[in-house]
Amino acid sequence: MLSLRHSTFLLLAATIGSAALLAQVAPEPGEATFLVFVRGNQVGLERVALTRSGGGWIFKGSGRLAAPFDLTVRNYELKCTADWQPIDLVVAATFKGKPTSVASSFGLTTVINEISQGGQTSAKTDEISARTIVLPGNFFAAYEALAVRLAGATTDTSLRVYLVPQGEVPGQIRRVTEQTIQTPGGALALKRYSITLHRPDTPIEVEVWVDARQRLARLELPASGLTVSRQDISSVMARTETSRNPGDEPVMMPADGFSLAGTLTKQPGVSSPLPGVVLVGAFGGQDRDESLWQIPIFGQLAGAIANRGFVVVRYDKRGVGQSGGRQEAATIADYADDVRAVVRYLRGRKDVDRDRIAVVGYGDGGFPAMLAASRDGRIRSLVLLASIGTNGTAYTLERQRRELERLNLSEVDRQERIDLQKKILTAASTGSGWGDVPPELRAQADTPWFRSFLGFDPARVLTKAGQPVLIVSAGLDADVPAEHAERLAELARGRKKSPPVEIARVAGINHLLVPAKTGQPDEYSQLAEQKIGPEVATTIVEWLAKTLPEKK
Repeated sequence: MLSLRHSTFLLLAATIGSAALLAQVAPEPGEATFLVFVRGNQVGLERVALTRSGGGWIFKGSGRLAAPFDLTVRNYELKCTADWQPIDLVVAATFKGKPTSVASSFGLTTVINEISQGGQTSAKTDEISARTIVLPGNFFAAYEALAVRLAGATTDTSLRVYLVPQGEVPGQIRRVTEQTIQTPGGALALKRYSITLHRPDTPIEVEVWVDARQRLARLELPASGLTVSRQDISSVMARTETSRNPGDEPVMMPADGFSLAGTLTKQPGVSSPLPGVVLVGAFGGQDRDESLWQIPIFGQLAGAIANRGFVVVRYDKRGVGQSGGRQEAATIADYADDVRAVVRYLRGRKDVDRDRIAVVGYGDGGFPAMLAASRDGRIRSLVLLASIGTNGTAYTLERQRRELERLNLSEVDRQERIDLQKKILTAASTGSGWGDVPPELRAQADTPWFRSFLGFDPARVLTKAGQPVLIVSAGLDADVPAEHAERLAELARGRKKSPPVEIARVAGINHLLVPAKTGQPDEYSQLAEQKIGPEVATTIVEWLAKTLPEKK
């Protein structure tokens, strides 16, 4: 489960540092159902039970995961002593149509594993640390045991992680933060543990959310887009509060047959009409705060802009969080319609100046932002923040090239990956040729949104937008380099009526708009600063003051 690209049966065993081992917190026994999502799309569920037995503990699980996993778990059972020393593990499953089983017998510092898959059986004995935590890949019931052992763990607590049959690798708890999820039943307080597993090839970042009963609430692997969420906090009416500003107000805004849920921010006590700003997030399952790597980008940006005299709206995209609609069928054009729906909502509020509304598109959210602006003259100013300047196909190939440059691959392996990517892009664009693409990759790429993304070209859209345009480029943006801002500016300046265009380069910040050293994605989990650079909001506010002047 550490990566969707790795073998399913990758056994892990971690020993937590002494601080955590001293915390003997008994969890609350019971059952739970977890929903499994990949990049916002549900792919299955797993049922988990934790019981006491003879002074020890038993973790059980069963479930079904569709592509890209293609895994049916008939039985998962892990037995532990009262002080969490594992005794034995038994797994019976079907992986890609083949019967698969795992049987592990634990001593104090040794484990004997027998793995059977497709009629072939292998065995291996390894040394392990005492009182290991056993985490078989793609069996999420095991993370209930990890949740228990995290009680009392603090930042910098060390882990030793055993990958059968490769051996042990170091791990570390990087950060422990408090989180609150608002549910229909009330507020749920959680602790969020950010863990790095230092594999030899590439580090793996894992986010584990634990409730006050010392039970697992959510598991995230950001790099793989994997989220495993307990059913009670997966409700459309449940929302994680990652950021809160003075003057925040929950709002519901009518769209095309459903409502968009959002947060409106303005200075408390202000009633006179103020200019409005709509924040448009990048595609994906992140919420209205545009929370990426634990940084609530829009939550912070909304507060900073509102403090300068604006009414700011951030919202859950359709099919995400508390918003209605269906994400799996949406295209960039649909998301542009949602932007326009939010603009209509703002124009109807008495505390908003209906003739002074701007739209800010972040990342690939710049595509629906500029499309909405090209179709709606009621949007009076457009800001493109770390936005893409080429068509989606060119950008996808460019991003793959940058990622391949960072990997130590042979020319043959590199070319194989490039050829496969081109096959995927051709199939996604034309609808044919999927026979040469692995099913798990097709499941991720054969979507209306990706098809519309590949075909979207700012050269055909931005030139039709008549608004003043500000293009903000992050100086250390490794995801959307500076040349994209240059191309957007060139396109905007080539418009017939020549509305104002400006490029602002904010030095020292990465794609998350946070101060950084290298700007590379592998630095995201190690960032010392968790706040966006103040220059970002200042640059936007100064631009809006020029392009949304108050009537005299």
